[in-house]
Amino acid sequence: MRVGAFLLSAQFPGQTHSEALDRTVRAAVEAERAGLDSVWLAEHHFVPYGVCPNAATLAALLLGRTRRIGIGTAVSVLSTAHPVALGEQAALLHLTSGGRFTLGVGRGGPWIDLDVFGGGVDAFEQGFPERLDLLLRWLRGSRVGGSGPQFSFPEVAVVPRATEPPRRPDLGAWLGLDDRSGLLRFPRQRQDADGPGEELTAAGRPAAGPPVVVACTSPGGVRNAAERGLPMLLGMHSGDDDKLHMLELYRSAWLAAGRGEEQLRRVTRQHVAAGVAQVDDRTSTARATLLRAMPGWFEYGLGAHRTVDGRERKMRDPREYTELLCDLHAVGTPKQCADRLLATAERTGIRRFALLAEGSGDHGATLHNIARLGSEVLPQLS
Repeated sequence: MRVGAFLLSAQFPGQTHSEALDRTVRAAVEAERAGLDSVWLAEHHFVPYGVCPNAATLAALLLGRTRRIGIGTAVSVLSTAHPVALGEQAALLHLTSGGRFTLGVGRGGPWIDLDVFGGGVDAFEQGFPERLDLLLRWLRGSRVGGSGPQFSFPEVAVVPRATEPPRRPDLGAWLGLDDRSGLLRFPRQRQDADGPGEELTAAGRPAAGPPVVVACTSPGGVRNAAERGLPMLLGMHSGDDDKLHMLELYRSAWLAAGRGEEQLRRVTRQHVAAGVAQVDDRTSTARATLLRAMPGWFEYGLGAHRTVDGRERKMRDPREYTELLCDLHAVGTPKQCADRLLATAERTGIRRFALLAEGSGDHGATLHNIARLGSEVLPQLS
């Protein structure tokens, strides 16, 4: 079981942008101190639902503020980014962090972002496969050219080359012995023997370079991931039944692509499930904390989205959605949180979680929630 914190840099009503970002930075540092496996960063544009516009840039800051914990994007939006530019960022972070960076990508939504950044609605509706393939060629190759309808350019050298082995810190640095605070911080969660989550080569071995995961919310997204041997990132709205359905679609697409069962077993252990975690002494108190803060944030944040072409969009009832998340995820006492995660792992085979820890909207409460997740929930997952 590998448990990480999912941080959206959420701007709750009454908060400033800097307050939301400061909470994210401090929460990431606390996640490492608490022994979590990873931190996952979201990116959004023009809405208070999340005020981080570039997850890779924030990841760079957090990789510099931490020593052990993995930092991933959940996700970097390919529909509004040039795949080569994003690939350069990912390679840079992979090589300079000792391999602690994971690139999560997705196609995003049909938002006004597509007009602002020039991709247009076609980049969202048809352009994702070409963008993903170009990104992967850049991350796994030494020279890359573009010959598609969206990106056409002459072959150029890949610099820096992500396939070079990243420089690993020496043992003293890894143990925190070079930390001027004098504190020793040891990882609680052991790394999976199958690797940190990268896609597999045709021979079934992990590919070189930074791990890549793909956000999957539709059958088409599942096929894109499976055909390229990439693990999935499943959303917060997914219950165990939804996860099982996506896993079945993934298996079918995987086998149709000519990949084997042993490879499938390995990649299944690398899928990531997003969820919510709120730890308290009483279940009713944990739920009340989220029901007090999250509906207002959903209404304020998600309600600000504008579609690219004026298409109608439907928004979930904020309170009903919060209640659904409380029902689906690790919300309650430490034992209930652990039991919920273990039940999902047993039923679906998913062992990696990115848990939204800032649902209270409060700075101190978020740090306390992460600390309890590390000290009271993680020990029950071994």
